[in-house]
Amino acid sequence: MTDAAVSLPSEQRSFAATGAALLTVTLWASAFVGIRSAGHHLSPGALALGRLLVSSAALGTLVLVRREPLPARRDLLPIALCGALWFGLYNVVLNEAERRVDAGTASMLVNTGPILIAILAGVVLHEGFPRQLVSGCAVAFAGVVVIGAATSHGVAPSWGAVLCLAAAALYAGGVVLQKPVLARVSPLMVTWLACTTGTIVCLPFAGQLVHTHAPASAWGWVVYLGIAPSAIGFMAWGFALSRTTAGRMAATTYLVPPIAIVLGWLLLGEVPPGLAFAGGALCLAGVALARR
Repeated sequence: MTDAAVSLPSEQRSFAATGAALLTVTLWASAFVGIRSAGHHLSPGALALGRLLVSSAALGTLVLVRREPLPARRDLLPIALCGALWFGLYNVVLNEAERRVDAGTASMLVNTGPILIAILAGVVLHEGFPRQLVSGCAVAFAGVVVIGAATSHGVAPSWGAVLCLAAAALYAGGVVLQKPVLARVSPLMVTWLACTTGTIVCLPFAGQLVHTHAPASAWGWVVYLGIAPSAIGFMAWGFALSRTTAGRMAATTYLVPPIAIVLGWLLLGEVPPGLAFAGGALCLAGVALARR
C-alpha cells in the first residue's frame, strides 16, 4: 500500500473537520446578529430559553432517530457543567450584553475566549503553553481596553463590554469541559445533553417567555437561533473539536468577528465605532499570537 493511500483517510478526516469548523464559525457569527435583532423584543432570559427549547427538541428527535447510546455515568457531570456554563448562562449573559453593544463589537469581545481556552487547556488538558501566550494575552487585553473605551459613555466603563468578557469566560470553561468527553461520547449526544441542561438552567425565565408579545420576525430569529447556530453549529463544533486540540479549534473562531460585522451591516445597518475596529484588530492579533 502506498503512502498516499495510507494518508488518505487522515486527510479526509482533516478536511471534514475543517469544513465543520468553517460551518460553525459562520453560523455562530450569524447568531450575534440574530440575538441583537430578537433582543429588541424578548428579554435575555426568554430569548435564551426559547432558543434552547427549539434546539433541544430538534437534537432530541435526532438522538431518538439515530438511537444514540447514553454516555457513561462519569461523563454526565462534565456534560452537565458544560451545558450550564456554555448553553445556559452564556446565552443569558450574551443576550444581556447585546442590548448594550452592537453585534460586531460583541463578537470581537467574546472572541477573546480562545486565549482563555488556551490557558485552561494548557493547565487542565495538558495541551501545553506556546511561548507567545503571555505576549498574546497582553495584546488581546489591550484590545479589550480599547473596545471598552470605544463603547463606554463618558468615564463609566461599558457594562456591555464587561458582560461580553464574562460570556467569553463561560464559553472557555464549556469548551475545556467538553473536550475530554468527546473522546468517548458522540458530538450529537454531548450537544443534546448539554443543550437540555442549559434549557433546565433557563427554566426560571419560562414566565417571561410565555408572556412575551413579539412580532413574527423575532420568533423567526428564535427558531433560527435554535436550529442553526445552536443545534447544527454546536454539533459541527463537537465533530471538529473531537478531531483536534481545544486550543487549535478555538483559533478558528478568529473568523467570527469579521463575518458578524459584515452580517450586522447588511442585515441591521450596524457598524461598530471606529475605535472598536482598532481594538478588535488588537484582540485578534493577540489571540493569533497566543496560538502560534
